[in-house]
Amino acid sequence: MTETRKTPIAVDFWFDPSCPWAWMTSRWLDEVAMLRDLEVRWHVMSLAVLNENATDLSESYRVFLPRALRYTRLVAAVTELHGQTAVKSLYDALGTRIHPDDREDVDSIIAESLAEIGLPASLASFADSDDYDPQMRASHFDGIDRVGQDVGTPVIAIGDYAFFGPVLSPAPKGEQAARLWDGVVALASYDGFFEIKRSRTRGPIFD
Repeated sequence: MTETRKTPIAVDFWFDPSCPWAWMTSRWLDEVAMLRDLEVRWHVMSLAVLNENATDLSESYRVFLPRALRYTRLVAAVTELHGQTAVKSLYDALGTRIHPDDREDVDSIIAESLAEIGLPASLASFADSDDYDPQMRASHFDGIDRVGQDVGTPVIAIGDYAFFGPVLSPAPKGEQAARLWDGVVALASYDGFFEIKRSRTRGPIFD
């Protein structure tokens, strides 16, 4: 008897490289992908675009957004010039430096990340260019329009249903990660489900 191979489940994940909560969720999704046979496609979204019309931002957040925009512009350029396969590698390289390593030296982070994954150093110039802003914005709204304007990053889509989050700290591993995935998918797949939430009692725990 020939064994029938299951088709991997197609999942789309939208992230802003600067968001620590998206980073935590992405580490969980990496774990789940191995246990639930997911095929994840990675897409950029932008906290700068999300907040471009906001009037109640703190000064520290206003200072943060231009830095975040540089990373999203870089990811958008790499997506267009080097394809989907380069996006996750770049996200991993950037995110490790931004989050667990707690760095803010953007130029060095970009240069090191491009070198780590074998992409040309010249791509760094796109972090300060609006050449691929239309594609970046299209990717952003492709994600955010699936869940509504009152949420942020990350967004996960499975087929016709999508959800924000989940917000996790620390990212669960092993079978606990898989069980959480099953529960989140069950909730999100119900058309009448909208929200479940409790106050955060800890920040991101990177391990």
